[in-house]
Amino acid sequence: MWAGRFAKALDTKADDFNSSIRFDCKMYKQDIAGSIAHAQMLAAQGIITQEDCDTIVGGLCNILDDLNSGDLPFDMSCEDIHMFVEAELTRRIGDAGKRLHTARSRNDQVAVDVRLYLRDETAEILTLLKQLIEAITDQAEGNKAVIVPGYTHLQRAQPITFGHHLMAYAMMLLRDIGRLQDAVKRMNVSPLGSCALAGTTYPTDRRMEAAALHFDGITRNSIDGVSDRDFCIEIMSAFALIMMHLSRFSEEIILWSSWEFRYIELDDSYTTGSSIMPQKKNSDMAELVRGKTGRVYGDLMTLLTLMKGLPLAYNKDMQEDKEALFDSIETVKMCLDIFAPMIRTMKVKTENMYRAAQEGFINATDLADYLTKKGMPFRSAYKIVGQIVAECIEKQCVLDTLPMEAYRKHTELFGDDLYSEISLETCVAKRISEGGTSVSSVEAQIAYVRKELEA
Repeated sequence: MWAGRFAKALDTKADDFNSSIRFDCKMYKQDIAGSIAHAQMLAAQGIITQEDCDTIVGGLCNILDDLNSGDLPFDMSCEDIHMFVEAELTRRIGDAGKRLHTARSRNDQVAVDVRLYLRDETAEILTLLKQLIEAITDQAEGNKAVIVPGYTHLQRAQPITFGHHLMAYAMMLLRDIGRLQDAVKRMNVSPLGSCALAGTTYPTDRRMEAAALHFDGITRNSIDGVSDRDFCIEIMSAFALIMMHLSRFSEEIILWSSWEFRYIELDDSYTTGSSIMPQKKNSDMAELVRGKTGRVYGDLMTLLTLMKGLPLAYNKDMQEDKEALFDSIETVKMCLDIFAPMIRTMKVKTENMYRAAQEGFINATDLADYLTKKGMPFRSAYKIVGQIVAECIEKQCVLDTLPMEAYRKHTELFGDDLYSEISLETCVAKRISEGGTSVSSVEAQIAYVRKELEA
């Protein structure tokens, strides 16, 4: 490839160290698509003949077919996917293949390949995200009136519905979709034509190439065009956030399916047993998702660290972006692909949830609100309710079973409507503020998410 300047061949170990085809071969479809667009532009601009263009495009299409079918194996002696395709093309069509690299460098070639690859993979991840949100929303629909303790500090706090809790994750993942879509908008510009860093003396038409590859425009600075990896870091940051959300959800699934909680039971298809303890049913899929989150974080840190000290323009260090990028893509896809059916098939143990909600004085805030609505300042009501809770703990009862005479020792504001007002059902039903836990509010959240998914 660089014959002429060098007097001897690259050392074998150095060649292996320098090579990237073992991982960048993933981008063969994108590399061929970029090359076809480049050949067609060269012909349109009169830089190569139409005959050569037709021969090149035909050869590239045949190579693509053979790679897709498996008839053509990758030659691991080639340095990268770009040189493999060019070498195979030249072997098949002769000198016309050597003209393809006119007005192009591997620097802008790899930059366009990565953008195309990321665009394709992100589209798949968006589909998987939507499928997971649909599974969550369906579960929320079926459990919109199921009462469960809501937690803060992992302590029982207030009664909510399980559907309300699930919809919190739907909202997180909906934001993830928005982040990915925004990142793709910024990424979807073509660096092709930037060449090594300074552009070219040939009368190229960069916008023609960009349109052929369905880019929204071109990079405006040729140095930035070949040296930018912001778009990778931005996408990988969005991947890290997706994994953080999945990890939080996984943690709750692990807790909920434990014997201590018994709020849900995961389907046998998404759990494992023990080699020694026959009673065990482990939520290993959720645990693995939680574990793989650190891996995606590490991939992001790899790229941030890689780029932080690089002078302009392209540096060989940037070859190290792909393994981390590809790993994060595959990990996110794998986790999303397993998560949606795991959520869709989980069984909700409503009786256990309700029993848990009856304990822990989670209607204490409603008791304070009861006094406040009768005219007592909230802070005064707060103090009285705290005293009542302490009394219940001492008497080993709950707010719902404490006798009326015990309540009225604190204030005569307590009336016959007290017990109905602090029932779990009332506590949930009265939280009608937008975004709250009442059934009508959860239904509104579900409708909003479904509408967003359709859009």
